[in-house]
Amino acid sequence: MSDKSSATTTSSKSAPRYRNFATVVYPESAPKDWKSIVSSLAIPGFISPLHDKDIDPTGEPKKAHYHVLFMFDGVKSKDQVQKIFGSFGGVGCLIVNSARGYARYLCHLDNPEKAQYEPDKVTCLAGSDYLLTIGTSADKFKSIREMQQFCDDYDVTSFYLLSKYAAAHRPDWSRVLIETSTVYMTQWLKSRQWSRENEISHIVDTETGEILI
Repeated sequence: MSDKSSATTTSSKSAPRYRNFATVVYPESAPKDWKSIVSSLAIPGFISPLHDKDIDPTGEPKKAHYHVLFMFDGVKSKDQVQKIFGSFGGVGCLIVNSARGYARYLCHLDNPEKAQYEPDKVTCLAGSDYLLTIGTSADKFKSIREMQQFCDDYDVTSFYLLSKYAAAHRPDWSRVLIETSTVYMTQWLKSRQWSRENEISHIVDTETGEILI
């Protein structure tokens, strides 16, 4: 083997390797079937909703684009991944330190100052689960609070109806109900109905008469 070939092999082996990478796709310049190409690669990851409401720092609208996150089963070099991104028109190759953090960025979930995009519009690749990837304890508690407020607003006391509504309209609620909070929400709904039937709707300070809630 020549010195040049040996140096190339050594350089390739020593290149830093990572599992998670992201790129941006501009529909106007990417192949028309770019999403089909991405799906055919069978690499776990996600395609964001179309980002068509983003604003740059000067206040001008950004070109409509998609974010694509790949989460490889094994480590890859940046050069390897750049070639894969190039096959479907991906622009740039970003090393991603946190798959969860970047997955959340696909919809700007932690950036309320930016345009918000719907999690149910994310395309999941190769069996990846977007809601599972982005889930945090804070999200679970937020979903529970939202469900309780929904039940108060619409006078819901049936766990069946709540779960049916969640399955049809709020997959984030549905996941919380199925995975962690069935017992809690069932008991909460029963208690809500009991309180209504017994006309107990407030907590009152017995000394001052102040209605606490």
